[in-house]
Amino acid sequence: MQYNSVVGEAFAEKTIERSKFLAYVSHVGSEEEAKAFLFRVRSLHPMATHVCYGYIADKLGNLQRFSDDGEPQGTAGMPILGVLKAQELRETCVAVVRYFGGIKLGAGGLTRACAGCAADGLAASMIKSYETGVELLLSVDYAEVNAALRLLENEIVLNRDFSSSARFTVIVREGDVETFSARARDFLNGRVKIDMGEKYFYPFEK
Repeated sequence: MQYNSVVGEAFAEKTIERSKFLAYVSHVGSEEEAKAFLFRVRSLHPMATHVCYGYIADKLGNLQRFSDDGEPQGTAGMPILGVLKAQELRETCVAVVRYFGGIKLGAGGLTRACAGCAADGLAASMIKSYETGVELLLSVDYAEVNAALRLLENEIVLNRDFSSSARFTVIVREGDVETFSARARDFLNGRVKIDMGEKYFYPFEK
């Protein structure tokens, strides 16, 4: 299974007809995380006119929620959610905070403003492919450290431990475990011990 999502949080801001729009983006692994993020955004802007949002809080894209937060129906939350769906994102929440500037935008203008601000927030985000990754623990004698470092130059190394032996924890896609293990043994002439660790979704480069 594979899905795209943001990593961490991001922010974008724009002003349209004197109204200030602030986009807050966050990775959320559940509806509870989405609600906690939205609560935090609201607490940052207690005087905001509206805090609209859209989120998809699961890996399959089934858990979708949105809110216009007092804006005309269909002009804010749904457009924000539409941006998430158009980019095929999962486990992602976007909140758009509005400070009204005194000039009404009309339904069409407001829809474009909210969708555009959400898109700006996502453009400022780091988006990666979440796939099932497997941690591998490589143990080598110190005589093989330099070779091991060359092997791992382009790999995702989560941890390095230099004690009785040199140990490196890497994460690879589940489908690449056998290929990587074979390449490691070949590169190090068999002088490496490889143990399999945890398996979980990890944000790999797309």
